[in-house]
Amino acid sequence: MKFLPKFVLILCVAFFVLPLQSTGQTQSCSTIKVEARKWVKDKPNQAWALFDTQIIDSLKYFKPAKVKINAYGSKQTERLKATGFYRVEKVNKRWWVVDPEGYLNIQRVVNALRQGTSEKNIQTFDSMYKSTEDWTNRTYQQFADFGFNGIGSWSDTEAVQAENKRNNTKMSYSVTLNFMSSYGKKHGGTYQLPGNIGYPHQCIFVFDKEFVPFCDEYAKIVLSYKDDSNLIGFFSDNELPFGSGNLQGYLTLTDSTDAGRIFAQNWLKSKKLTVSQITDNVREEFAGVVADYYYRIVSAAIRKFDKNHLYLGSRLHGSPKHTESIVRAAGKYCDVVSINYYGSWGPDPILMKEWDKWTGKPFMITEFYTKAMDSGMANTTGAGFTVHTQQDRGFAYQHFCLGLLQSKNCVGWHWFRYQDNDPSAKGVDPSNLDSNKGLLNTEYQWYKPLIKCMKQLNENVYSLVDYYDKN
Repeated sequence: MKFLPKFVLILCVAFFVLPLQSTGQTQSCSTIKVEARKWVKDKPNQAWALFDTQIIDSLKYFKPAKVKINAYGSKQTERLKATGFYRVEKVNKRWWVVDPEGYLNIQRVVNALRQGTSEKNIQTFDSMYKSTEDWTNRTYQQFADFGFNGIGSWSDTEAVQAENKRNNTKMSYSVTLNFMSSYGKKHGGTYQLPGNIGYPHQCIFVFDKEFVPFCDEYAKIVLSYKDDSNLIGFFSDNELPFGSGNLQGYLTLTDSTDAGRIFAQNWLKSKKLTVSQITDNVREEFAGVVADYYYRIVSAAIRKFDKNHLYLGSRLHGSPKHTESIVRAAGKYCDVVSINYYGSWGPDPILMKEWDKWTGKPFMITEFYTKAMDSGMANTTGAGFTVHTQQDRGFAYQHFCLGLLQSKNCVGWHWFRYQDNDPSAKGVDPSNLDSNKGLLNTEYQWYKPLIKCMKQLNENVYSLVDYYDKN
């Protein structure tokens, strides 16, 4: 599809969404149209298409209401048991994060808060900020103004901890551990893929007898966080290759003495099945067994040293988030099931209900983003949708988050990421080469139309929950 004429797009935006700040008056439409290009793995240059998009100003009968907010970004209209740490609880059929003071909280988080490493990043940083402390202090103030209340994965954890301590701020943060990928480096055979780590035949080493003692030793890293009330919890790895290909993968490992191959062979025998009798149901069942082993081992290791913080899982992505046996295994051991969500313009309401049915636990979207062509970047890497403008990115953010808030089992989301990729940066993940994923560009300039939409959504999050729960 060719681009729509500019005057048509301008008329659409003017009619449906101006003014951007909600007036509290009923709008005459329920959606707008945004032209976007979907990312499909190994199939670049997808056609542009129009997507129905719900934004705050298109919600009928929604009226923003002022809600008293505490330092954690939680609403103070109802107080539950305070434990001094973050936890989750279902209240009136909706899941919530409960902050250390006992107030109800929805996490609005930005991933990868860290200084850029390219030459351009460093030069610009040095010209704008006096020090790391100056940068974190100013960024914290801006995040709070934008309505964000958390810092996500791949961030400068030491800078975050120092800022919280220095100014007694309550910005939540999470820590991504690397149980399997760290063990994989020791074991050998792992390799870098775009966005995650690859394994032989995409089979993790969870059946190795050495994996359990390795996890027990590795988990001691959590001791340094044990008493930090601003830490919401731990991810144990990122985007592990759970899936229907696991059984065939283990069975075809070249080393006949490999623990995973032996386990798969014995498991198949226990089912009284031959290789020719393997069905899709058998493949899914085995994928759940692999996931169950992993989550059981790593959750036990974490909780051996830290019972104060939430275990947030391993950030399921792609087909695993659709696979019941895998999601069930995550829900069995995780306090919150984490999902990296790509390939869909908005969250699937049926799938979110299935997560609730399969796990009985809340979920959190721990990666999503949209890229825009007006950034001047090529946008050839990364899994997010591509749109034309920063305003479109803002509309996409609102649409996605409104869909999440309609689900009663979502307790928050993490936007990926703080800063755009810099194509001149060396040694970066192949999925982070040249794309407009950030809230600001490589020269630390905020994308104001995007931020304006984010701020409007973030500041109204609790009013929106009430709106959906009542309607």
